Amino acid sequence: MSDATDEVIPLDDGGQLRRVIIPRSVADADAADFIATVEARNTVSREITGTEDHTRTAAELLPHYRPDAYEVRHLWLVQDAAGNAIGRVGVDIPLETGSTVAYAQIELVRDRWGRGIGTAAHALVERTARAHGRTVLQSWADHPDAPGERITPPTGYGSIPLDHAARFYRRHGYTLEQIERCSAYDLAAPREHLTELISTAQTAATGYRVVQWMLPTPPERLDGYAWMKSRMSTDVPAAALTVDEERWDAARVRRHDALWVDGGHRVLVTAAEHIRTGELCAFNELVRGDTPGAVTFQEDTLVLETHRGHRLGMLVKCAGLLRWRNIAADSPRVITYNAEENRPMLDINEAIGFAPIMYDGAWKKSLV
Repeated sequence: MSDATDEVIPLDDGGQLRRVIIPRSVADADAADFIATVEARNTVSREITGTEDHTRTAAELLPHYRPDAYEVRHLWLVQDAAGNAIGRVGVDIPLETGSTVAYAQIELVRDRWGRGIGTAAHALVERTARAHGRTVLQSWADHPDAPGERITPPTGYGSIPLDHAARFYRRHGYTLEQIERCSAYDLAAPREHLTELISTAQTAATGYRVVQWMLPTPPERLDGYAWMKSRMSTDVPAAALTVDEERWDAARVRRHDALWVDGGHRVLVTAAEHIRTGELCAFNELVRGDTPGAVTFQEDTLVLETHRGHRLGMLVKCAGLLRWRNIAADSPRVITYNAEENRPMLDINEAIGFAPIMYDGAWKKSLV
């Protein structure tokens, strides 16, 4: 769904918000706007984190913006009066049956704060969500630690500083619902520690074995992987956030795999298989792009509820990290995100050696 009035929106300072047409390739003549949004995104990431850890190339991100049957992604480039890229705006619309939620993203370089650009962008976000019939807006933001007043979500777990981003969300009617801990693991840490943890986990995981594959997923693993991916939308702590139950099948797994592989990523899936039934019942994903020295991201990790209590989370995480050292030997660290109330998973991470480096706030606004 697209409103022609939202193709180009003038800003009071002479700049504009311009809808981005998603190109087939970053080498195409019409890719300039998309590339500019990625450059603005990376500038914002550097300003917030002080590192290159979260930056991406346009080629890595492009597959995630191509249209498909599972979500609609709207993207706008923010430009100043001279035509410089100073930010980006996104609205993601999941297409699950009965979905009421839209996901918002507003990123603006720091020296353009306080000029009303974010407010104009948010009006566009809200208008787009309403046009799709959505009644809930949700958004995530990084909140590096800082002195001063802090705020706590209703869960009671964790706190973040009342910083620029937090004030922006509050001013536009959002409430802080959850805090996620961003943690990092040094891939140069002693290998022996992982082998000790795996040995202990294997003792508790009698009746299970580790299976691993690189994407794309082999045919014999498609159905089991699909079921585990579907449980990520139901079985992880979500506080009072609105979360659609996702339906996954072999076709959706193939689409998921293509998003990563087509962007040049290497992805290792480490799973636990119940030997007697052949059921896949726990998994962990490690992902990195093809830029030399790029950090690794630990994406989804889950143990199915009916198989918890057998140290399977520790088993798949440690087995993945051990193999990953051979796959991506130049990657310096692994970064992961977990809800602050997800103590079982945080216990595993802390035992492995993950340490907190930053926190994310999950923000929610009702549109009714």
